[in-house]
Amino acid sequence: MKIEQFEDKGLSHYSYAILSECENTIVLIDPSRDVKPYLSFAKEHEATIIGVIETHPHADFVSGHLELQQVTGAVIYCSKLLGAEYPHQTFDDGDEIVFGKIKLRALNTPGHSPDSISIVLEHDGQDKAVFTGDTLFIGDCGRPDLREQAGNLTAKREELAKQMYHSLREKLLVLDDAIWVYPAHGAGTLCGKAQSDANRSTIGAERAGNWSLLKMSETQFVQALLADQPFIPKYFAYDVALNKHGAMVLNTVLADVPTEKPVKLNVKVFFIDARPEGQFKRGHLPGSINIQDGGKFETWLGSIIAPEEAFYLVAETEDKLKELIGKTAKIGYESFIEAAFVVETGHEKMLPLNINQFNNATEDYTIVDIRNIAEVKADPIFRDAIHIPLYELRERLGELPYNKPIVVHCAGGYRSAAGSSIIANAFGSKTNVFDLGEAIKNFIS
Repeated sequence: MKIEQFEDKGLSHYSYAILSECENTIVLIDPSRDVKPYLSFAKEHEATIIGVIETHPHADFVSGHLELQQVTGAVIYCSKLLGAEYPHQTFDDGDEIVFGKIKLRALNTPGHSPDSISIVLEHDGQDKAVFTGDTLFIGDCGRPDLREQAGNLTAKREELAKQMYHSLREKLLVLDDAIWVYPAHGAGTLCGKAQSDANRSTIGAERAGNWSLLKMSETQFVQALLADQPFIPKYFAYDVALNKHGAMVLNTVLADVPTEKPVKLNVKVFFIDARPEGQFKRGHLPGSINIQDGGKFETWLGSIIAPEEAFYLVAETEDKLKELIGKTAKIGYESFIEAAFVVETGHEKMLPLNINQFNNATEDYTIVDIRNIAEVKADPIFRDAIHIPLYELRERLGELPYNKPIVVHCAGGYRSAAGSSIIANAFGSKTNVFDLGEAIKNFIS
């Protein structure tokens, strides 16, 4: 038997291939949209993919389960509670998948979602591992507030938090301490709030060190779980629905993305300019938002741009553009691309901030802090700053005055590039807008 873990760093996502070496068959768990790594793994081991398990309809990425079924003929397994609209076989408490010397056993573990399942792996008659989806993470558990208005079944966060309390204690903590824990996400995901950097653990280690498994009452657990959860990106509910239906074949939808600059540009459509902030500030097209390519491009694209909202996608090279279109497809946004093309510069510019002048007279500026709420609570930086998180900025621009120059900051410079470009677009010549960028580090004690 072999367990292969695949990692998508941008989305902090883990997926798995379970290989029966005696039978040369594979079952996949929570695959990414790009199915090539799984097909390559199967080819490398001269094995056949016979099954794909979805632990729940994912909110933060689009799964490749339907394409894998179409390409390999594999059976898709998921809970009957999911209400899947694609051909599938239900996989709930008491159901098993047997291949070679491996038995996979379904556990209904609601909490992150009403339709969440975990999968216990038994090899040679002994439990070896559990794949916990978004129920149990390393050091944390899944958030319970994503299914109030999404999916086949909806539930209030308090109700799901109570279900999580019992799923963890009555389904997972009863497993042997030596069993390996393989979650669907690691540190950096917005599906939880306190994950470890580790990519696997054991039930025993989590029993000892995971806050969500410590002895406490249901009421204490619910209060702790609901407190300080991260924001919910705009695209999450859209991806739940898309995964419930099943996404189209990736190469097919990517081929439909227009990759030539239109003769006439739609002035009502934003440009998502993914070039480095230095290039962007020296010259960009009107209506551009500077979401730089990087580790969290997909998350911020889906937090700033709403589902069904058309946008242009621009980058500095053809290779980078192709990569960005692929990242856009990971959250199901490829069909919203009006056109994708290379941009070297533009007539719009953003002036650099005179740091010394700002430092000597911060009261002469309107300072906009676009960090998340928890960050501001933990470390307020400028006393009179206006706090609007980046993910709410477009909707709350009317709260900003323009009687002074505006300085935008985050915690390190990445988000402030996007935030300052959003404000500059809206305010035009009303006032100057500056990005404090990495210089914010000089003001953090």
